[in-house]
Amino acid sequence: MSGIKSYKELFIWQKGIKIVVLVYKLTKSFPKEEIYALTSQLKRASVSIPSNIAEGFGRQTDKSFNHFLNISRGSLNEIETQLIIAKELEFISDDNLFNEIMFLIEEESKMINAFSKNLKD
Repeated sequence: MSGIKSYKELFIWQKGIKIVVLVYKLTKSFPKEEIYALTSQLKRASVSIPSNIAEGFGRQTDKSFNHFLNISRGSLNEIETQLIIAKELEFISDDNLFNEIMFLIEEESKMINAFSKNLKD
């Protein structure tokens, strides 16, 4: 990670922030009774992605950073699953936004995998 001064320079962190913003936009249209259920869960899991990347970066060891990247990857899987559930329950009406988030999740997962592999090598 030589040359990187801040976690904010990491594309995986930047893409994580993008996912958070889009998840918040998407959940605005969810039923009000879901505010403490699926909506809350999706928001927390999305915020977890860039937060864990930032925390891992701050630990300043590759092993520790990898641990936090694994947590971020788990949160991505959690969001993907919850979005599929929300789609099945017909909470999602904006197919374009749904597809954009799903695409970003796939991209982010690949980027985290590659970044993690680089840390191990």
